[in-house]
Amino acid sequence: MSEIPQDLLYTEDHEYLKPAGEPGVMYIGVTDYAQGELGDIVFVELPKVGATFKQRDVFGTIEAVKAVSELYAPVGGEVLEINARLDGEPALVNSAPYTDGWMIKLRLSDQAELTGLMDAATYKGKVG
Repeated sequence: MSEIPQDLLYTEDHEYLKPAGEPGVMYIGVTDYAQGELGDIVFVELPKVGATFKQRDVFGTIEAVKAVSELYAPVGGEVLEINARLDGEPALVNSAPYTDGWMIKLRLSDQAELTGLMDAATYKGKVG
């Protein structure tokens, strides 16, 4: 069964948002469910720091042994940091999706976009 932390927000595309400890800044990654469905992650392509995205824009790709998937921005904003560890250790997405396997740190451009995301109970209902 997939791990679904209670304090995060989730998208239909299986990304999560985790507060980064400063107002309007979030860590974004893929959920435990998503990494389990993808299988062994072998490569993650991430944007450059300073890149800006609108909600639902593609911000990168994740490549597993059996598939390549696009990553969608759950909210719009500016990339403040990328997880450089994923260059050499993409499997962190598999082993620790909510901690060491985060992908980007984003400053939200519109707090109101958070209202359209799922809480843990709703996401759990979606993935079972």
